[in-house]
Amino acid sequence: MSLAIFDLDHTLLNGDSDHAWGEFLVRQQIVDPSFYQRQNDHFYEQYKQGTLDIQEYLTFALEPLTRFPVQELELMHRQFMRDFINPMRQRRADALLQKHRDQGDFLLIITATNRFITAPIARSMAVDDLLATDPEIQGDHYTGRVKGVPCYREGKVQRLQEWLADTDHSLDDSYFYTDSINDLPLLEAVTHRFVVDGDDRLREEAQRRNWTQMSLRD
Repeated sequence: MSLAIFDLDHTLLNGDSDHAWGEFLVRQQIVDPSFYQRQNDHFYEQYKQGTLDIQEYLTFALEPLTRFPVQELELMHRQFMRDFINPMRQRRADALLQKHRDQGDFLLIITATNRFITAPIARSMAVDDLLATDPEIQGDHYTGRVKGVPCYREGKVQRLQEWLADTDHSLDDSYFYTDSINDLPLLEAVTHRFVVDGDDRLREEAQRRNWTQMSLRD
């Protein structure tokens, strides 16, 4: 059994679930529309440029979760899935997941986007496990803080190594699919590297290193 690892946003999804959650909050008028939209777009551009301060971003992004009980947030997430995530789903991405499933591989999504947003998405894709940034919960409310290491850049590698130590999996003959230059540390750690609809910097890196490039866009 090989480990098949997938980034989520702009890889399996044709869009960014983290940024889309911010747009959902604005649409629902849960946050101040002009301020939140501006900040959400600002951090998104930083992410795409590879300059994001993950702690600064998480302070911003997790704060709205503190305003509601977990059960109410879960109800909101159902509408978010219907209105924002389902339109981002890609037939060719689902086929790629099925290909690895048919090969007997273990399917793992690893994403910087927090677990509140991504766990229902991962379940809908029927993958075997998920590594994501984990927001802290006390009682029935999120605290706005992060539990453990954010699953971002080198943090993805650290979180994966911790996960490997707790399971019977290894990176021997492993696969990783991603679009982002932020995932370069993890790309360097696996056996088979696939750049999926890569950003400009990652496409250049893939060409230089002769890594496989592909598209999942329908």
